[in-house]
Amino acid sequence: MDVLSSVLSHFSLNANVFFSGNMCGTSDFSDDQGVGHLHLLRSGTLKVRSNSGFEVVLSTPSVIFFPHSTGHCLFSDKGDGADLVCAQISYQSGGHSPLLQALPFCLNYELTGNGLLAQSAFWIFDEAFKDASGKDLIIDRLCDVFLISVLRKVLEEGAIKTGMMAGLTHPQLAKVLIKIHQTPEQRWSLSAMAEKCGMSRSKFADTFKRVIEQTPADYLADWRLSVAKKLILKNQNMDLVANQVGYENGSALARVFRKKTGQAPKEWLLSQQ
Repeated sequence: MDVLSSVLSHFSLNANVFFSGNMCGTSDFSDDQGVGHLHLLRSGTLKVRSNSGFEVVLSTPSVIFFPHSTGHCLFSDKGDGADLVCAQISYQSGGHSPLLQALPFCLNYELTGNGLLAQSAFWIFDEAFKDASGKDLIIDRLCDVFLISVLRKVLEEGAIKTGMMAGLTHPQLAKVLIKIHQTPEQRWSLSAMAEKCGMSRSKFADTFKRVIEQTPADYLADWRLSVAKKLILKNQNMDLVANQVGYENGSALARVFRKKTGQAPKEWLLSQQ
């Protein structure tokens, strides 16, 4: 399994297109919706301003992606407007996805001449601006594909220098991250992790901390906890959850859960409902 698939197999993202057409004037998006937003500009000029003061003007076919729940406004000319496709982005396991936590505040790319991004966007625009059966389902799935293409570009560019996304592009660390993501239930000692990377224990620990900004043990515990949260949200039995994420029983998992979150698993589950 490749590096990106090792994450998405556990923590997928889903697009729900809520607007496609010509926008004139202003549209506001609050930061209390618990979702990200994806805006694809086909034509026209669009100004995007976040509540934190970030501002960009798009005048060529472009995408702007706010992975996190971010308050922002879109402004377009009241005469010609802007042709847009807008989608809400939700994450499996809600805001507890390590993928979400690893992404920056905003991603912005021009589409023209941008390989798979441009091709995927063309398919979206072609489907969104016509009236055909199944259109809504098709553009949602096309946006899912588009988002994976965006994440692939982020990895290929190596623009994120620290954290999980940086680790996934590291020639040695990526080997152990894929294995941890695939098999969190395995007994992962420092020696076992270092061996997967072909490094000494000390060099592995130092490299891991420098690139990912966590110790290997902390990263492993956080990944296991993220997977456990996803399973707990499905109301799975705690002992079964524990076995799937590398703990002997539900009590052992509950102790780590409380240490990391300050809540017992049942308390946390109630807070999510």
